[in-house]
Amino acid sequence: MARRYFGTDGVRGVVGEALTAEFVERLGRAAALWTGAAKVFVGRDTRSSGPELEEAFARGVVSAGGDCILGGVLPTPAVALLALDLGVVISASHNPPEYNGVKFFDAQGHKLSDESEEQIEALLAAAPGIDQGSIEHVEVATDSYLQHIVERFGSDLTGLRVVVDCANGAYSGLAAEAFERCGAEVRTIGDDPNGENINVGCGATDLGLLQRTVRESGYDLGIAFDGDGDRMLAVDERGEPVDGDQIIAVLALDLEVDTVAVTVMTNLGFHALMRARGVRVLTTAVGDRYVLEALQRENAVLGGEQSGHIIYLRDHVTGDGLAAGLLLCGALKGRHLSEVAGVMTLYPQVKENVRVENRELTPAIVAEVDRLNAEWGRDGRVLVRASGTEPLIRILVEAEREGLAREACASIATLVRRELG
Repeated sequence: MARRYFGTDGVRGVVGEALTAEFVERLGRAAALWTGAAKVFVGRDTRSSGPELEEAFARGVVSAGGDCILGGVLPTPAVALLALDLGVVISASHNPPEYNGVKFFDAQGHKLSDESEEQIEALLAAAPGIDQGSIEHVEVATDSYLQHIVERFGSDLTGLRVVVDCANGAYSGLAAEAFERCGAEVRTIGDDPNGENINVGCGATDLGLLQRTVRESGYDLGIAFDGDGDRMLAVDERGEPVDGDQIIAVLALDLEVDTVAVTVMTNLGFHALMRARGVRVLTTAVGDRYVLEALQRENAVLGGEQSGHIIYLRDHVTGDGLAAGLLLCGALKGRHLSEVAGVMTLYPQVKENVRVENRELTPAIVAEVDRLNAEWGRDGRVLVRASGTEPLIRILVEAEREGLAREACASIATLVRRELG
């Protein structure tokens, strides 16, 4: 059975439209039934819709006889570490403030499989039960999370000057302390959430403010998180962006791993570097949970996505933006980030997101993509896929020459608009 509501990372939509409190309550009931009406730990990001949806989800859990522990605002990776029989985050991650969502972790802190999500969807029509569970609000000590991250992923950063952009999200008032405990000098931006400014003009989805701050203030680098803290991107000392592919490449060499897992979006330059250094690369579908599945299957520890999901499974269970930021800073060892990231040659990539009514690719689109990929071979590629969270078709074209990539991307985008509206 194909999933109807679950996308790349949980259930997501505009609040009051695709995502309502009534639906979230039904989702909570279905999830509790799926886990056997056990204990569910729930955290959320800083969106104004969070408290209402958190309470709705809890009502659903209770109506199925489960117990719901509400932890308030917490980064997604903290919820994964604290998951009971089930961990749940009320968040739309990097999406704008009007969105929200629900994503799940099992008792081991791992994201659910497609099959598990299908099973939850099959229970959405279930009626409330007779036995009622309980709701408990707790003040989770974030100190325990910070201590875990600093001890397992931190290093001596004395003398390093770093700007930390919290995206007005779940790391606000939290992330800077981790870098300070390691000895870094920290300036924080995007650290004043008001419920309506998460991911707005800041964070991993908009590096402009971070770039300007690093350039104007002369800091060594900048670290940007997304709203729920499971993504991390960086800018170097010149304010130039450093994406997830480059960060994973830096960490792969610094941590001396023999295997990495990445997605089909990963730059061809990454593959070339890993081949040259003898590191095996596993390639998965888009979505950090597929990267996680590959790492677990192959007993590997490092992987991630170009978008900034960085996963290091030594002493962790999922991707963690704060852990990744500390690891990247530790890999510098007195060098500039531009020098360290420069070990990887980036192939020119051109991307475009096309808003559509229908996200199912037509034969004409598939045929044109296949034609270009066959023609270019190892010298480039075209990837066209439906977004798992928004009504978009995402186009990626990669080639040795940027002009060729731009021309092909524009042609594919025109075809998508004509075919899908």
